[in-house]
Amino acid sequence: MELTQRILQQFVVLAEEQHFGRAAERLSMSQPPLSQAIQRLERGLKVVLFDRGSRGVRLTPAGRAFAEDARRLLDAQAAAVERVRRIAAGQEGELRLGFISSLGYQLVPRLLRRSHTELPGLRLHLSAHPSTELVGMLQAGALDLALVRLPVAGTEGLTVRRLGTERLVAALPEQHPRAAAPSLDLRDLAAEAFALPRPGALPGLAEQVALACARAGFTPRPLGQADDLPGLLGFVAAGLCLALVPEQVRSLGVPGVVHRPLLGGSPYLESTIAAVHRPDGPDAAVHRLLEILAALEPAAD
Repeated sequence: MELTQRILQQFVVLAEEQHFGRAAERLSMSQPPLSQAIQRLERGLKVVLFDRGSRGVRLTPAGRAFAEDARRLLDAQAAAVERVRRIAAGQEGELRLGFISSLGYQLVPRLLRRSHTELPGLRLHLSAHPSTELVGMLQAGALDLALVRLPVAGTEGLTVRRLGTERLVAALPEQHPRAAAPSLDLRDLAAEAFALPRPGALPGLAEQVALACARAGFTPRPLGQADDLPGLLGFVAAGLCLALVPEQVRSLGVPGVVHRPLLGGSPYLESTIAAVHRPDGPDAAVHRLLEILAALEPAAD
């Protein structure tokens, strides 16, 4: 026989009340249909679940065991319904989030704090890659959402949502003569040695730095290259040279390094941060994260 939710509820309520009249009242039904339903259940199971008496009913040993299992079945069914509803609402489940490394210092931690508070049942799987790789992973279905720096190739067929802008700042050794200045003009740094991002590892940043320096009238003189932002700051912390880095890197607080804003309206001093996802009906969890991201400024302290 089919153990429907309704018959299990009727049995459990009768087991708790041990009286057909009170159980029927709780179930908002009349007593005869309840009695008939319990009789059908017993016939289907080929087991007597209740001892009937003039003052009510009592569970048989088999009935007590079945009552425990019936409650577990109802609890599991309710939990399953609630979970699927939470997943459909974006409140639970798993989401694969990719991001460029510079956003891992401020924006991503703030996103994680907010999502943990608002969506505690949602598990995020994080990975950091250059923007072009993130777009490729989205196209291949390996990510659900990516935070990238624009412009980036390969977004054809993807949905791109601009979140805000992030400027480059100058990272200097704290003993550098210009470290005391509140801000710097990039043109005044033409004679300095630079730690530069390796194009193969940080292609977007490498291009941005090259274009910003070209706009300022010089080609940066490289002292060394690094595959990541901590590597660039390592050169600076050693007192060997300067570096141009995204402003969120300030939150790293690397000893021996100070960060100064760069003056000027060059378009290459800032970049657009965007969220990218597939357009084929992104699930509710993606939409919920996009709502949180819309409320966060990418470069906010």
